[in-house]
Amino acid sequence: MKKWDRNQIAARVARDIPEGAYVNLGIGLPTLVANHIPKGREVLLHSENGVLGVGPKPAAGTEDEDLINAGKEPVTLLAGGSFFHHADSFGMIRGRHLDFCVLGAFQVAVNGDLANWHTGAPDSIPAVGGAMDLAVGAKTVMVMMEHLTKSGESKVVERCTYPLTGAACVNRIYTDLAVIDVMPDGLQVIDVCEGLAFDELQRMTGVFLRDRMPVQA
Repeated sequence: MKKWDRNQIAARVARDIPEGAYVNLGIGLPTLVANHIPKGREVLLHSENGVLGVGPKPAAGTEDEDLINAGKEPVTLLAGGSFFHHADSFGMIRGRHLDFCVLGAFQVAVNGDLANWHTGAPDSIPAVGGAMDLAVGAKTVMVMMEHLTKSGESKVVERCTYPLTGAACVNRIYTDLAVIDVMPDGLQVIDVCEGLAFDELQRMTGVFLRDRMPVQA
């Protein structure tokens, strides 16, 4: 089994974002999705600091210090892109004008609860931030994360033990091992990395999973 790397997870997310979608990419791992939007597909990427029409990461040496995303990373702007006030940006989020958001996570529960801002560590960020708005404001919430913690525990859990960002808000989980839909009757696996058997994924995850992967011809 070879786990998907960070860029492969991002490409897998990008593959599922349809033409014409308005999408917010959260801080950290989700920002990589901008580099993998399929060529020829128009997707309007939103950043909560007030940018619509974000493009891929700029080439080294071409960065514009005044053009950044919410994580203060340099970005590019596609033709037709725009800038606006921070309050207007959150008006878009809270008004449910975003089709998708892609967020990182520390834990996702079987019912779609999301914990992605605080672990109790001394250097944790001091407040939940805009992720709580995205978790309830976007029409579809996608999560990108590693499947296991550094100590080998599943980040997909029966119940979150960290403070929640949003309750029952996650629709789909992308990890370095699998793609999992959060459904009313539980978690459904729709894709796994090459060489990983469903039974092994089930063992590592520790919560009940349903196999909904396409049958291979």
